[in-house]
Amino acid sequence: MYLQHFGLREMPFALTPNTGFFFALAPHAEALQVLQTALQTGEGFIKVTGEVGTGKTLILRKLLNDLPAPLRCAYLPNPCLSPNELRWALALELGLKYSANIDQQQLTSLIQHQLMALAAHGHSVVLILDEAQALPQESLETLRLFTNLETESRKLLQVVLFGQPELDERLASPELRQLRQRITFSYRLRPLNRQEIEAYVQHRLKVAGLSDTGLFDSAAIAAIARASRGIPRLINILAHKALMLGFGEGLQRIGRRQALGAIRDTEDASKPIWPNWLPVLSLSCLMAAAMGLWWRGGGL
Repeated sequence: MYLQHFGLREMPFALTPNTGFFFALAPHAEALQVLQTALQTGEGFIKVTGEVGTGKTLILRKLLNDLPAPLRCAYLPNPCLSPNELRWALALELGLKYSANIDQQQLTSLIQHQLMALAAHGHSVVLILDEAQALPQESLETLRLFTNLETESRKLLQVVLFGQPELDERLASPELRQLRQRITFSYRLRPLNRQEIEAYVQHRLKVAGLSDTGLFDSAAIAAIARASRGIPRLINILAHKALMLGFGEGLQRIGRRQALGAIRDTEDASKPIWPNWLPVLSLSCLMAAAMGLWWRGGGL
């Protein structure tokens, strides 16, 4: 709705992970470097964890896009799989054709032979799992057993686990110590700091088509930084709502008042103490005003 008003080609703060908006800030660039280094050395297990909204899925998609040709990817976005379902899913990702009535031992043998055949042609297979904290414990053990498959020089299957901090808590249990010891590379994503948040906002606006880097003033950025706690998903939500409020008021620049209105309207944002005298914008009222502008202007 506000694209034409601010001179944007596309939504700069959409929540769908889009690698076109990837910005190599320190935590995300370091995570990718760890992943790429681990994959090049042929290690069995690699782990990336981070709080909800810190950018794990965007890093995952960036990794998928940048995998070199010798690596073949098997991607499982839904980790709520039993050991049997995990084997079936891996077999499908490897392109195996099989009868539905084969038993699990036969299926495991087929997977092993497929991995060996790919290795003979110079291909290594990388199994990438998102939301890995949701994997049942028996399925984690199945993954560990798969990484026993190896040649004299490297693993036939490498596993990359993306998960929330609960994954670290689960792996700390004594029952999973064998798997934990096989994780040779890991990275914990941290929130963005104040300077990184400002650079992040400006980068996304620039990618979306904005030439003026001063759309958000420093007070607005500071308010968003505090309320978002450095979590990119929350930054996106707050910046998007602040733009909606600015559009509803007919402004060309987003200030602290618009940022505070967005913060008050966002459930998970850290709320400041509101002074009695401070007029805070109502997103619902300004949305109605913005829709009025939109209809009168024939759409934006």
